[in-house]
Amino acid sequence: MNYGLSILSAILLILIFPRFDLTLLAPVALAPLLIACAREASWKRRFLMGWTAGAIFWAGTCTWIQFVLEVHGGMGQWGGWGTFVLFALYKGLHMAVFATLAGFLMPRWYAIPACAALWTGIERTHGPLAFAWLQLGNAGIDMPVLVRLAPVLGVYGLSFVFSMLGCAFALVVLRRPRRELAWLLILPAVYLLPAPATVPATHQALIVQPNIDAEQEWTREILDRTEQRLALLSRARDAELIVWPEMPAPIYPSDPVFQTYATGIAQASHTDFLFGGVGRTAAGAPLNAAVMIDPQGRLLGEYDKINLVPFGEYVPPLFSFVNRITKEAGDFTPGTRVVVFPDRVGAFICYESAFPDLVRKFAQNGADVFFNLSNDGYFGNSEAYEQHLALVRMRAAENARWIVRATNDGITATIDPTGRVTEKLHRGRQLSGMMHYGTSNVQTFYTRHGDWFAWGCLVLGLASCAGSLARRRL
Repeated sequence: MNYGLSILSAILLILIFPRFDLTLLAPVALAPLLIACAREASWKRRFLMGWTAGAIFWAGTCTWIQFVLEVHGGMGQWGGWGTFVLFALYKGLHMAVFATLAGFLMPRWYAIPACAALWTGIERTHGPLAFAWLQLGNAGIDMPVLVRLAPVLGVYGLSFVFSMLGCAFALVVLRRPRRELAWLLILPAVYLLPAPATVPATHQALIVQPNIDAEQEWTREILDRTEQRLALLSRARDAELIVWPEMPAPIYPSDPVFQTYATGIAQASHTDFLFGGVGRTAAGAPLNAAVMIDPQGRLLGEYDKINLVPFGEYVPPLFSFVNRITKEAGDFTPGTRVVVFPDRVGAFICYESAFPDLVRKFAQNGADVFFNLSNDGYFGNSEAYEQHLALVRMRAAENARWIVRATNDGITATIDPTGRVTEKLHRGRQLSGMMHYGTSNVQTFYTRHGDWFAWGCLVLGLASCAGSLARRRL
């Protein structure tokens, strides 16, 4: 029964995210696992229960990774599935640790805040430990009251609330004393947080969606034709910025031929031009870059992607036998600094939307609007498109910023400071569209202070476990 309860939690966690979007299940998703942890005395069995649940969750949420490895990584069906299983087992270790330690906390009167802190703190470790994606709190992006926590505590504040509710539900099922639920009395305080201020969309940018095949074999002739078509799509009147996304094409800002195209685009519309391309370090190593030029073709700035995609832009040492998905020679080199372009524009690249603490630094350094340059063309026809959009929406809410999301094949969209999508382009088409956004120089509490809450939760959760173990030995 305990293993069944653990698997039920994994299923509930899968159901709250795209493609199912049953977000109303988020407050109870962790309850079955916590009930199992309370019932199971052996920490070893709790570890296996949590590992099983974690592996199922990651496999069920990130099914698209198998497709990416098989098709774009060139590993074939068996290689793709084998590596995907290893990925799920590795990522499942986070939930294994949570279940192991939660078992020590569930008998205590402070189980609700301690388990919530433990879950939230462990969530914060996903990024530093190789791969970050959807946090539990992402399920609350369409909950207008709960999302008020995002500008204060980030997505981790929402994760904390959902895990509190999950633990409370588990305690009710276990028939624990009602006084142990008193911790929930702090939750109505969320209503006292201010609703996000309205920021009108008074600016517009022309966004080009190239819809380039991720498996395209490039020659000089094909690249020239592609750039010519994109130049035609980039003709704009009254645009304040022209934007190309990250693309699976060998766009080199230092290439004289491309420089001619890029300068022509900016000159024809009398506006700045922001685009994704492949930069180079002084030693010649490739960089995934966002570049802005002015109408005279002069470089206004370059931001080099800091958080690279495992398997996409580099191969983690543990998986050195896996092919990289991108075709650029050699592993990409990570950037080292956040750059804010003229007109106070911040541009983060693709997978970096999964890192709240990085994205906030663009606003902290003076960006009044965000642009997310992304290429989701490796995802196939999967739920990953909507999952990636959900991450970007939460970054908008955390920083109270408009985000214009420019993508290779979708979902190209504008997102307001509350995390709501206001405009979309049709997915899977080569087109361009004028998209509207606003600017704001207000810095939220989360923008200024970052993930202090999440790291504090990790310390509090581990300290609570240590205290519980010490009492058991007395």
